[in-house]
Amino acid sequence: MPLNAPTRSSLKHAPLKRVAAVALLCAVFVLLTGLVDGGVGVMPQRLLAQPSFPLANAWPGLLLAGLLLALTRRALFAFALAFAAQGVVYAVNALKVDNLGTPLLPADFRIVGQLRRGGLHLLSGYLPQNPWVYLGLVAIVVVVVALWRMERPLLPRRPRATRLASAGVLAIGLASVLAGSAAWGHVYNGRVLWMEPWSASSTSAHSGLISSLIMFRLQFAKPRAKPDQVAALQLINQFDPQLRQSLNAATPARELPDIVVVQSESFFDPSIMRGYERGNFTPNLRRLAAHGVSGALHVPTFGGGTIRTEFEVLTGLSLRYFDELQFPYLQMNHKQVPGLVRALNAQGYQTIALHGNDPAFWNRSTAFKALGFDQFLSQQSFPADVQNDGKYMADSAMTDAIVAQLKESGPPQFIFAISIEAHGPYDVSPRDVAERDAIPVPDAITGKDKLELQNYLYHLRHADAELGRLVTLLAQRRRPVRVLFYGDHLPALSDVYATTGFVDGRGMLPQPSTWLLVDPHDTSGTAVKVDTAAWLLPGQLLGRLGLHTDGYFALTELVGPQLAALTQAPGASASGLAADAPLDRGMRSVSQLRMNGKLEKLLPAAEVIPADIARRAPPAKASDAGRKLLP
Repeated sequence: MPLNAPTRSSLKHAPLKRVAAVALLCAVFVLLTGLVDGGVGVMPQRLLAQPSFPLANAWPGLLLAGLLLALTRRALFAFALAFAAQGVVYAVNALKVDNLGTPLLPADFRIVGQLRRGGLHLLSGYLPQNPWVYLGLVAIVVVVVALWRMERPLLPRRPRATRLASAGVLAIGLASVLAGSAAWGHVYNGRVLWMEPWSASSTSAHSGLISSLIMFRLQFAKPRAKPDQVAALQLINQFDPQLRQSLNAATPARELPDIVVVQSESFFDPSIMRGYERGNFTPNLRRLAAHGVSGALHVPTFGGGTIRTEFEVLTGLSLRYFDELQFPYLQMNHKQVPGLVRALNAQGYQTIALHGNDPAFWNRSTAFKALGFDQFLSQQSFPADVQNDGKYMADSAMTDAIVAQLKESGPPQFIFAISIEAHGPYDVSPRDVAERDAIPVPDAITGKDKLELQNYLYHLRHADAELGRLVTLLAQRRRPVRVLFYGDHLPALSDVYATTGFVDGRGMLPQPSTWLLVDPHDTSGTAVKVDTAAWLLPGQLLGRLGLHTDGYFALTELVGPQLAALTQAPGASASGLAADAPLDRGMRSVSQLRMNGKLEKLLPAAEVIPADIARRAPPAKASDAGRKLLP
């Protein structure tokens, strides 16, 4: 008999040894997952006190490891590969927390589909620069490959049907977890595990990242709540007299003004930060605000997620009332979305969107068609030699593009320009390093944080300068024009904010951006201060231009002052905010009916439509790459 031949005794006990080996690997997997996670509820020392927390957090990884074991028969390889796959999720989460201050959410995985649509270039800037990180990844790959080639199978080759059946069951279980099957709600819910639906960061800190992802997936996978038509009607009736007065008082100028809206990337006034209370990084904004309308702008995102603010401004719909829309352009399934663009189309405006990035990123090409834009001119339409400053196209190029699009005759124009120069990450050197290095920084901010803050403030100054240049250029035109300027969110400078803090004593997530509405031809007006929210800007714009023929936007002007401050980034604490619950519930139903195209029949209509508003057929669509923006 060969020395290594199995004895009857070893054969008899082989199944028990296999079970013990797999059980040991499962226990180690759960403990290591808790250690890597770091959440207070899933740390290894909590395993005996609350075993459901660490086990639930590691469960998807265990299902993957079991599936790989059934398919390959190699235990160490299966568990190592599953742990590495899980580690990728934790690494991406760490990058997001480091750059944006918030953990992963299920909707973030929609970005994967954007990698081939211009997203890879944008998101690659957030990858770590330390070469040891990539050497570590190579080492992990080497170990996994070595295990595959060298490890002896733990499971016998036969019976093959039993292994495949086990693999099928495990695959179904894993797929159901990832898909957010309602059955898992009996485990992944706030009663069994810790969950704070208003704060993904608190949930993941207590229940673990993986559990929090599944719980939020289950929460947002619930059927969309049906609007309460009775609550909507009660709200409309409550404001009916003022609503009719607003609609019938609309008095647009005889010559409708061109409208230029600039969504300025990561723009805010740093004077809200401690250490910069007396700073003046936005002199043009302040100069123009002295004869315009301006104030704080509550936005629904922080550090990223531009399309959340963009969606609210273009639709006048608050994302607070659409829990399922985390990344609205990727999740909308409406061929036509009501909003500012369609309201202006109906008034005779030609509507154009400008953006110096890939048009497919964030699904803007499709979304802008649904929103009603006549044209979307993006990266391909700018000159090949367009100037960058830092990582992205300079704001000066966007100013040039806006001016190039405006005509001196023909129908009035609405131009929606999305800047990108000040987009993070902020570790890329700008064009003028000496200018960057001369920017003052509070003494407490040093090293990497100092460099990133200086880079951001450099681009902020340019955004402010281009605002001033744009208004000056537009003032030289004969045609009337209005400029609406706003910042989409605060920049992702979490470590800086942790060091400095904010003047109002609150954290970074509820901090507002800023907005401005100005007439370049009128420098005699007095400053008007209005704090508002992104979704209320269309009503503000139309109301101040005397263009209220859309009952929904007129209604937002009436309810806005009471609801504006409720708009905050996901995860921000709502403490200190007082909401009129019936008003908020009514507006939720109004907004949902609006999105579904069922609101207009409930609203009063303008009894008199000014006769001098030109009607026109939509112009022929221009190819995005069919013409250049500049000579």
